[in-house]
Amino acid sequence: MFEFKILAKDGKARVGKLKTPHGEIDTPVFMPVGTQGTVKAMTHSLLEDTGAQIMLGNTYHLYLRPGTNIIQKAGGLHSFIGWNKPILTDSGGYQVFSLAQGRYGDRKSKVKVKEEGVEFRDHLAGDIHLFTPERVIEIQEIFGSDIIMPLDECVEYPIDKEYAKSALERTIRWLERSLKVKTNKSQALFPIVQGAFFEDLRVESANKTVEFDAHGYAIGGLSVGEPKEIMYRMTQVVTEILPSDKPRYLMGIGKPEDIIEAVYRGVDMFDCVIPTRTARTGTLYTSEGTLNIRQEKFKDDFSPIDPNCGCYTCKNFSRAYLRHLFVAEEISSYILNTIHNLSFYLSLMERIRTSILEGKFEQFRQFTLEKLLKRV
Repeated sequence: MFEFKILAKDGKARVGKLKTPHGEIDTPVFMPVGTQGTVKAMTHSLLEDTGAQIMLGNTYHLYLRPGTNIIQKAGGLHSFIGWNKPILTDSGGYQVFSLAQGRYGDRKSKVKVKEEGVEFRDHLAGDIHLFTPERVIEIQEIFGSDIIMPLDECVEYPIDKEYAKSALERTIRWLERSLKVKTNKSQALFPIVQGAFFEDLRVESANKTVEFDAHGYAIGGLSVGEPKEIMYRMTQVVTEILPSDKPRYLMGIGKPEDIIEAVYRGVDMFDCVIPTRTARTGTLYTSEGTLNIRQEKFKDDFSPIDPNCGCYTCKNFSRAYLRHLFVAEEISSYILNTIHNLSFYLSLMERIRTSILEGKFEQFRQFTLEKLLKRV
């Protein structure tokens, strides 16, 4: 059901083809985040028009609402949301820890990490729930996602080394338990490498994780506030250990420049809320840098967001009109901005793949990074 082939390499950057039960994926790939079974401000048809090959769903949120029973009655997540392409669902572990800082007081009162699993308080209703490694696998098997993630322990930045080590060791034990209960052979499980911001712990975690022969591997626990240099170094440390013939997924990394730097270090898969979230705040990505459509200078600018972009938004609407929609708080502003940002991201991934196939990735990397860091 699953197969990964590397079609070309340029340095450590690779182009591949990942076969799943719901279709093939060209890598490197960016996966739009559909937390609740939908990408915010998008319909599935609009999402497909941007070039999306796969959607990412969230176990934590879908477990709470609409609930596992509803999705099971619908025949699984693909059927429930009407999406026939591949779906990856994460374990919800990150959300358990991050949303614990919500409306019910300090985090320690709402999240209890035990060997059994993670006890947490629902950020919506305040009810107490327990995610065990076994339960997280059971939920995702009901969902029927193509790629699933095991429960892991997320740590913050900064963190002391002793706790980071205990968290990575617990993550390995939870992985063992997850694999013991996994029964759906049509789903691929990607183990997650942890180890926080310590090179020796990342090496230890990666070496222990690859002992489990998996369809692919994920790198977790980065982009949580650490400097970029640390993020890049930890990524490179891990990719040098992960099997070269398996896809590598860098979780939650989503700024365009970070994606390019991670591809440079051998990463194949990415997800992040950045393109959709920033679209709803008026920040738009272009081939000449980023712009904020709220700015007064765009009031009578009748050019497209990006003359080099072929998306629906750029083909039909001006910066002046998009600024008007945003200032007027029209719903269409969120939709049109999101179409553009996702189109930009998915076009970027296509250009990355082309540059690797042509053996010109380093030139592409240098030229594009210079552009991305500008402000329009």
